[in-house]
Amino acid sequence: PYIVAFMTQVLQLQGHEKVLEIGTGSGYQAAILSRLCERVYTIERMNTLLAGARKIFGALRYYNIVAKLDDGTLGWPDFAPYDAIIVTAGGPEIPTPLVEQLADPGRLVIPVGDQDVQELHLVTKDQGQITIDHLASVRFVDLIGEHGWSK
Repeated sequence: PYIVAFMTQVLQLQGHEKVLEIGTGSGYQAAILSRLCERVYTIERMNTLLAGARKIFGALRYYNIVAKLDDGTLGWPDFAPYDAIIVTAGGPEIPTPLVEQLADPGRLVIPVGDQDVQELHLVTKDQGQITIDHLASVRFVDLIGEHGWSK
């Protein structure tokens, strides 16, 4: 719960935002985001996890969450740009499609590093400029996909 709260806090959500989440998992992070922003788009690569999360979203009436099964490293261009993007898996680099789909201004939080330890990065886009701040050392599951780790 701590890292979920920390990552959510650095997004500085005000309530009107459209947020993209990469790595739906159990749906816990998306559920929290749904109470802090206007709409959450979440991508999961494992069908069993996505099915479980969708069931929970429906049961709890979280109607502002849209979820799909796909490669999260590609983002979800259909609904871009996103005011904030949160990635809940660690990759070797910041996926270019996610930076491209980030609104200006916008904030992206993502763990980046090797498969054992990553650095939590905050990527900020403002007036066309990209800045990257290093927030903490972390350890996440692997970000699998075209712009992440291979299976």
